[in-house]
Amino acid sequence: MPLSVSFFGAAGTVTESRYLIEDGDSRILVDCWLFQGHKELRTRNWVAFPVPPSTIDTVLLTHAHIDHSGYLPALVRDGFAGRIYCSHASMELCDILLRDSAFLQEKDAAYANRHGLSKHSPAKPLYTVQDAEAALECFTAVPFRKRTVLGSGLAVTLRHSGHILGAATVDLEWNGTRVVFSGDLGRFDDEVMLDPETIAGAEYLVVGFTYGDRRHDRGSPEDALAEVINSTTARGGTVVIPAFAVGRVQTLLYHLERAIAAGKLRPVPVLLDSPMAINASELLCTHPDDHRLPRDACVRACDIAQYVRDVEESKALTHNPMPKVIISASGMATGGRVLHHLKRAAPERRNSILFAGFQAAGTRGAAMVAGAESIRIHGEDVPVRAEVHNLSMLSAHAHADEILKWLGGFAAPPRETFICHGEASASQGSRIDSDPGWNCRAPLHLEKVVLR
Repeated sequence: MPLSVSFFGAAGTVTESRYLIEDGDSRILVDCWLFQGHKELRTRNWVAFPVPPSTIDTVLLTHAHIDHSGYLPALVRDGFAGRIYCSHASMELCDILLRDSAFLQEKDAAYANRHGLSKHSPAKPLYTVQDAEAALECFTAVPFRKRTVLGSGLAVTLRHSGHILGAATVDLEWNGTRVVFSGDLGRFDDEVMLDPETIAGAEYLVVGFTYGDRRHDRGSPEDALAEVINSTTARGGTVVIPAFAVGRVQTLLYHLERAIAAGKLRPVPVLLDSPMAINASELLCTHPDDHRLPRDACVRACDIAQYVRDVEESKALTHNPMPKVIISASGMATGGRVLHHLKRAAPERRNSILFAGFQAAGTRGAAMVAGAESIRIHGEDVPVRAEVHNLSMLSAHAHADEILKWLGGFAAPPRETFICHGEASASQGSRIDSDPGWNCRAPLHLEKVVLR
């Protein structure tokens, strides 16, 4: 039977990982995205799945971020009845993220219907909280660094990839063929997360290349944060930080605490306005083997912020003129409570908007970083007069040199390497493609490749 891989996501885009491996009548799905960014990409969320979900036997999940896990509730609702395997921390984070994603979709649909903001009547969520709860019943955790047999001829080994809590590379052995999926590789020598673990060999490799064409700023995160926050609050302004609730928020809290402790950052109220991020931060202390921080450092980082859980408290925070730092999801300003803070803060020159990582094309974050004079939020054009910053040294994704370092762990190049999870410029500018020992290609969306 031929073994093949189909690229149902992350082909020519930074987000939306979804790969289908087929061996005869058996099918395995690696990651299950939710499209973000340009409208053209977002509309793919509503297109029927490329194969009937009921024909998929198993799902393997590299990590919990929504662009890797966010379609799972729809997959289960539409017929998938197998198991979803991932690390223990990823399973716990998905319990937070998928419920929250469903809640926000229900809430956004209701808001659109109340205010007539949708072209559809009525506007509907992609999936519901009930769908998310059904998907969570399908999860099974597997340990790191242990070859786990999942069925006849099928085994998987998870290794730490850094990036966020629970993130893993997936080393898949299926009927004698070894295929490795890097997932999202994290940073080497990161102060919070573990180094990505290298892999000695594989016949085929699917590698993420989000920052494959650039390097991150080598500057100090504490110095950069202190400079923006001190200058903004000195002029009476507020700093709004759109941040990914899982991973980026926890790193930000750590660096903010260290900056204050070192005397670089003047004491300032730090408000974490994201129930999901609050829950994810609390998980950091319960998985000490998945990161570098000792328990006391975890506690100090989590204690630096005032937690805002209640909606009414969040609304009051938006209108409070006191200089402060507001950290709120989502990281690319695609949804969530941060949109209300941006509507209030963006028009005022005294304020600052601080992004902490990659902004996918087509998102509000990318538009603001590129210098947009206005952004559209809840059907309104909101002027952007606040200072806008993007601190790339806070990124949780490996940059070009770090990706090459990870690839250097292979004793010999795979037969074929598929460069994914990057925009066209990163994939086409791949430095590994120029190495005569590496056979690389950037697959197209929906392309199917026969491996053997």
